[in-house]
Formats: sequence, structure tokens, C-alpha cells
Amino acid sequence: MAQSKKQWRKRRKSASSKSSELAVIPIAPLTVSEESDRNSLERKVERAFYEAGMALMELRDRRLYRSTHATFEEYCRDRFDYTRRRPYQLIEAAQIYDNLSEKCVKFLHILPTKEGQVQPLSQLDREEQPFAWETAVEEAGGKVPTGRIVKKVVQRIKDETSAPVPFRVGEVCQIMAKDHPELRGKSGFWCIVSEVYEFSCLVNTWNSEYLLRPENLKSLGYSTDECKQMENLGVRMTKLYETGKLDEAALWVLNGLAKLKTPYLTLLESKLLALLELEYLT
Repeated sequence: MAQSKKQWRKRRKSASSKSSELAVIPIAPLTVSEESDRNSLERKVERAFYEAGMALMELRDRRLYRSTHATFEEYCRDRFDYTRRRPYQLIEAAQIYDNLSEKCVKFLHILPTKEGQVQPLSQLDREEQPFAWETAVEEAGGKVPTGRIVKKVVQRIKDETSAPVPFRVGEVCQIMAKDHPELRGKSGFWCIVSEVYEFSCLVNTWNSEYLLRPENLKSLGYSTDECKQMENLGVRMTKLYETGKLDEAALWVLNGLAKLKTPYLTLLESKLLALLELEYLT
């Protein structure tokens, strides 16, 4: 019996040795076609966060969720198990990637490969993001920098220029589009601040929601009661928009109300809004 166990251990050791020898046998090199496929697939993996952000942006902007969900946030929660903020993080990451690909000159072909390399840049102005990225690439020796390197560079820039977000939840602000690609056609629209983060705010307009930095917002200086009036107006306008049945004339009226310069409606504006509610909500 003892001899049998000894022989078994010997055979096992021999098999393990052979397995180790097999492990170091050189693997056949990739063909030109396989190498091309590998590079293509790797690029898809690297750009996964970008593709996700662009897809989410289109789903939101075209309201392709409206057949099953009232809001974009509810749709993302049920379909993708996302938190309220997650889809906006991916959308913002995609926008930053586009900003870098357009404005980075020194390291034209060295772009982020992971969301973690992009997220720290969201704390900076769009004008500062390319400079921060190229600085991080330099510190990484001309290679794609890690998220940690990007974060350190961003922190240095913030230490020199950062200021606290000056807005509060419920405050009414005016959108300042500047060169923000997501805000084209939205300049001058009023919005309600729904959440305040360290370097940005989540704001609601009558037909959308945006994660914006302070430079894209201007407080309208309304009192607490006036802010509440505007919030109620926004709710009424959103209910109309979510019917999905508005014709061009109705949209024209709502777009006009979206650029109000006062915290109240004129008599005519009140009548027009009431007429739309009578037409679409009853």
C-alpha cells in the first residue's frame, strides 16, 4: 500500500512537470489579419465608456424611453440598473473624450482608454481639460496616463483656480451655453438646480436635465417664493412635454416660456399655458 502511494506521488509529480513544460512552449504568432482584428477589438473595449455615453445621450435627447418610462432616470434605473447620476457621468465622459480628440494637439493620438482616466477632468473647464490631459501624458512619459496621474494633475490645477459651487438646491438659474456642445440652442433658458455636487450642479429644464459646471449657470436672484413659483411652472410645462403629442405651435409657446425673464407669467402667457393644458391634459 505504501509503495502504491509512493508510485502515485511520483506519477503526479511527473505529470505536473510535463504540464509546466507545456506551459512554456511558444505560442504561434498572430497572422496579419488576426493582429488587425485584435487591434480593432481592443479599440472597441477601450472606447466602451465613450460608446455608452453617446448612446445614452441619444436615448435621452430623442426621448426613446418614452414608450415605457416617464423619465430618463427611471428608464436607466430599470433597464441598466444605473443610479440617478450614473448615466450623466457616462454622457459627460463621452463629451470630455470628444473635447480632447478635437483640441489636443501635442499628443494627437494619445486619448483616454478608460472612464477612470476621464472622470477627474470633469472637475475642470472645457478649456482646461486638453491642457490637463496633455500634462498628464507628459508625466506618464508620452503614454496614456493612469487615472491616478490625471487626478494629481487636475488637483494641482484646481488648487490654483478652484472656487466652491455658488448655487443651492431649488435655485433658479439661467443657462449660459458658451461652447458647451450639449447646450446648443439652450442659452437663455431658465432651469432649476436639483442637486449640488462639489464641482457641478444637476439642473432641470422643462424638457431635459443637465449636469453643468458653475460657468454654464447664472443665478437669476429670485426669492425662495419666486423659485417655488418657477418650479411649479416647470412641473406644468414638463407634464405637457411628456404627453409626446405636442404640435409645433405648442412647442413654440413652451420654448417661449422657457426663456422667461421674470418669475411670473403675464395674463396672456397664463391663458396660453392653460389652453395647452386644456387641449393636451384633459
